[in-house]
Amino acid sequence: MSKRIVVDPITRIEGHLRLEVDIENGKIKDAFSSGTMVRLIEEILKGRDPRDAWAFVGRVCGVCTSVHSLTSVRAVEDALDIVIPPNAELVRNIMHCSQYMHDHVVHFYHLHAMDWVDVVNALKADPKKTSELAQSLSNWPKSSPGYFSDIQARIGKFVNSGQLGIFANGYWGHSAYKLPAEVNLIGLAHYLEALEWQKEIVKVHAIFGGKNPHPNFLVGGMACAIGVDDVSGINAERLAMVGRLLVEGKNFIEQVYIPDLMAIASFYKDWGAIGGGLGNYLVYGDLPTNGFRDGTKMKFTSGAILNRDISKVYDVDLRHDEEVQEFVTHSWYEYAGGDGVGLHPWKGETKMNYTGPKPPFEHLDVDNKYSYLKTPRWKGNAMEVGPLARVLVGYARGREEYKAVVDKALKDLNVPVTALFSTLGRTAARGLESVLASQWVLEFYDQLITNIRNGDTRMAEMGKFDRDTWPKQAVGVGYSEAPRGALAHWINIEDQKIANYQLVVPTTWNASPRDGKGQMSAYESSLIDTPVADEKQPLEILRTIHSFDPCMACAVHLYDEKGDTIGRVSVVGD
Repeated sequence: MSKRIVVDPITRIEGHLRLEVDIENGKIKDAFSSGTMVRLIEEILKGRDPRDAWAFVGRVCGVCTSVHSLTSVRAVEDALDIVIPPNAELVRNIMHCSQYMHDHVVHFYHLHAMDWVDVVNALKADPKKTSELAQSLSNWPKSSPGYFSDIQARIGKFVNSGQLGIFANGYWGHSAYKLPAEVNLIGLAHYLEALEWQKEIVKVHAIFGGKNPHPNFLVGGMACAIGVDDVSGINAERLAMVGRLLVEGKNFIEQVYIPDLMAIASFYKDWGAIGGGLGNYLVYGDLPTNGFRDGTKMKFTSGAILNRDISKVYDVDLRHDEEVQEFVTHSWYEYAGGDGVGLHPWKGETKMNYTGPKPPFEHLDVDNKYSYLKTPRWKGNAMEVGPLARVLVGYARGREEYKAVVDKALKDLNVPVTALFSTLGRTAARGLESVLASQWVLEFYDQLITNIRNGDTRMAEMGKFDRDTWPKQAVGVGYSEAPRGALAHWINIEDQKIANYQLVVPTTWNASPRDGKGQMSAYESSLIDTPVADEKQPLEILRTIHSFDPCMACAVHLYDEKGDTIGRVSVVGD
């Protein structure tokens, strides 16, 4: 007989996610993923100036920070046939790569590493042996016995006081933890170092976008002026600072993140056969090298893989009515044409229809509607998006950059390529593409500096910024590869205003409920057959779900003209 357990809320994620799983003989036999906050940003945007959409959608998520704004300006530029200057594209790419570097490091250490690293066990480590091990892994300077001894003393005070602070509520001592105490101590030390480093890399966004989170974007380019001798603009000093921050970030990834990732992965190779899930992968593509309109020349190449068959990659067309569709069979929304239809986002509808049990309740009504996430499908297939999808598609398309990092990782761990289809593979892929992003960003930076030295300081194309030049009706799609996966915004413009706006975000792809055919999405599918040693401490569930890096929701606050709060709407994000 199976037993249903509920994990609500899933912690160490952005937003609110509920999981209900049925466990039988120590393994998960069925799983249900429910987004418990509602997204209505599409309704907020109706009737507004399309050029302002980026500022609203950028607030969908504080963790994803810039990716919605970037995708939004691309959608409007697509609708209005605007081609931005090369420098603006390069700055966008630099900001996007720095976001990858920041987001992946933060995810690994602060959201996911504690699923593998036992903080309390680190107190048993020998600082001298830890130092020797750390120095064998990389040349990172902070690796002396005294350094690790000081870390132990700091954390020991938390443990001895009975107040673990940021490490409270962990499943410390769980039987699924396998790392030696010395590796646990290295992971703990670098957790703390990453907290300090991440405050630096976000300055790249502040320099080009004015602030972080939610840096400024502009339809037609970027809202920053290049002036090497201008104290108020992007001058030589600020450009040099960007270069230094990017090099420091690359060093942190190569000398801290990757050695830790590989060391930890070597003790958890069994997870190379757990959590694979769908085996279907979708990538839109990003980081253009010849203008965004030329989708064939992007660092992140587009494509789709079905049934784990990396011998064939399918092309993706976001404009085709039958490629991307959203369903609401098991979602708390309703369509005018009925729940059985799938709508392409240009024809999308966002009308709430909560029919679930009245809180508080014991279980979801999974036979009916059970989530605030819609259910997107690509040509009728449930798809996984994210770092693993990008790495697999790049690898399958024969891109040398991908093959180099993937083949080296497989060789170092002594595992077959099939180990990528797993929780471990998903976690490793995030690190591998961090290496690529840290290399690519310096290429983009060098190109920007070369353009400026050659006298090209253009940052915006304002020729079509005047609304009087716009067609009466226009549609556009903007897409990007957010750190968590394929992201796209579809916009309908009528009479110079937004008539319809639809976001299909990465976590909607991965965390959505079943469709009308009963097909699971990525979260639910990946949990099937996952072992659970202790139902009261479901660490294994967290490992697989955290490998996706869920990003569910942020809150949108509404005020009246007097400044008083009149309501709060929770918005499902990337």
